[in-house]
Amino acid sequence: MAKDQEFAAIPLEWCGPVLLAGPEVSGEWKLPLATYESPLWPSVNRGARVSREIGGLSVVVVSECMTRSIAVEADSAAVAAETANALHTRLADLRNVTAETSRFAQLQTVHTQIVGRLLFIRFSFTTGDASGHNMATKAADALMNWLLNEYPHLRYTSISGNLCTDKKVSAVNGILGRGKYVVAEATIPAEICAKRLQTTAAKIADLNLKKNWIGTSLAGGVRSANAHFANMLLAFYLATGQDAANIVEGSQGFVHAEATPEGALYFSCTLPNLIMGSVGNGKGLDFVQHNLEKLGCTEERPAGDNARRLAALCAASVWCGELSLLAAQTNPGELMRAHLALERRKKD
Repeated sequence: MAKDQEFAAIPLEWCGPVLLAGPEVSGEWKLPLATYESPLWPSVNRGARVSREIGGLSVVVVSECMTRSIAVEADSAAVAAETANALHTRLADLRNVTAETSRFAQLQTVHTQIVGRLLFIRFSFTTGDASGHNMATKAADALMNWLLNEYPHLRYTSISGNLCTDKKVSAVNGILGRGKYVVAEATIPAEICAKRLQTTAAKIADLNLKKNWIGTSLAGGVRSANAHFANMLLAFYLATGQDAANIVEGSQGFVHAEATPEGALYFSCTLPNLIMGSVGNGKGLDFVQHNLEKLGCTEERPAGDNARRLAALCAASVWCGELSLLAAQTNPGELMRAHLALERRKKD
């Protein structure tokens, strides 16, 4: 620890257990959540109890990548376009350059955009069990040097041209990918909606449409329709040594809720930009390593499997907290009563 370094103490509780039924993770697992918002713990606990009573929720990692976009300048738009077209024919060369920078970084795709004579090149990599920020930047730096050497008519603008997009709200990350694209889903029978959530599937589905989709559209939300993904994300990120600023893009996600003809609730949380890793900066702290071990994310597995497992458990925490909050908001006054009971000190 550096001489003047201190650690902030943030309350942490293990919630659940949540029951997962694959395909990424199966079994009962407790979830570490570090937060000052104490009502979050009982809220996630309620969702976790529902998961156990329905036989588990399913979490799938659809895709994964880390990106970095470089920016260069040509003499004209025509030259920029010619260079962009040439790059798409040289993926093998670009992948060889990437492979020399890391044992784990592998170039997946290259996407280009042109504005005037500026050429933006967005590289997408797989990065093993690391979230991959530094790994992607190191590879992009090598690719920039290769590019300027191969195409001397180009001039350096920036190692990061903001098309990545890192820690900013955008559409590109959800469309082209950045981080883990994760979906958590389950169907909840009508009787459990009534008993554990004190509501109905129809009420939750109706609220999700009017609040999360219509309300967010009125607010000008970007690729987002959820109540409070950021709460669970931040708590899970802080507990597992993640870069907490990534909740900016991580909280851009969708809730899909439908009432079935039998009165059951289909409920899913889709997180297209879940950026996290089980190794890398922040993971060496004792409490983080302890938490990762309890989550089963430090075991010997093929590269990338522990990070995907961690992302699945994180998505499960989001599902639990989102379900509980939306259920509470279908009942007038329930949310405020819960906050008053859990956050305010009782008078002597």
